[in-house]
Amino acid sequence: MEHLARIPKDRIGVLIGKGGETRKLIEKASGGSLQIDSQSGEVNIIWDSETVDPIVRMKMPDLIMSIGRGLAPKRALQLLNDDIFLRMYDIREWVGRQPNQIRRMRSRLIGTNGRIRSLIEELSGCEISIYGSTVLIIGDDESLLIAGPAIEGILRGSEHGTVLYGLEQDRRKQRLHSRSLESYQDKIDQPKSGFEALVPGLASARRKAARKFKNTQINIEDKTEIEEMLELAEDEKIVYEEE
Repeated sequence: MEHLARIPKDRIGVLIGKGGETRKLIEKASGGSLQIDSQSGEVNIIWDSETVDPIVRMKMPDLIMSIGRGLAPKRALQLLNDDIFLRMYDIREWVGRQPNQIRRMRSRLIGTNGRIRSLIEELSGCEISIYGSTVLIIGDDESLLIAGPAIEGILRGSEHGTVLYGLEQDRRKQRLHSRSLESYQDKIDQPKSGFEALVPGLASARRKAARKFKNTQINIEDKTEIEEMLELAEDEKIVYEEE
């Protein structure tokens, strides 16, 4: 049996689901059997076989923790994908442990009617959960690189307008970068035509030969280069013969 995480008691029912539906869904996706202690909130797993995907096994604690920190189970299951990751922030590291300060910061992160959280999710492509004193975001590497600074900016006290403007700029830069990579890839993958199509690698060989030829040229006005070119090697000599 392997320990996964400890979750708040009020989230145990969410982890189990109606009639155990969520629990069964997670067990099917992971290939293990969950052991949930309803008194302590401890969650363990018994793996059904030794051939469990090591990525899934490594990510299971994050999946359980994300459900425990307020994320919907179906959204949390994305964490079992290779390219989806979790990042979590503790609000207390920025505002201390005073409950009123934690509530104030939660309100800043959520915004009126959840507007700020929704905008960050929309612009970054991440999913955000704010529960208690924690902020949890999941997404791929690029999404986390956009959403992370926005969350940290709000936690540091930056204005919403400044944070959202920076978020839009980061997203725009990422899109331009992605388009550049796609354009470059398309250029590489373009079908070859003419003689190059008949002789693969010809163009590359020509470029290499041109570079080599260029490197062998000397400056005729430089006496030193001319002398070095005319200098004989140790095993060379000049022999004068009559015809």
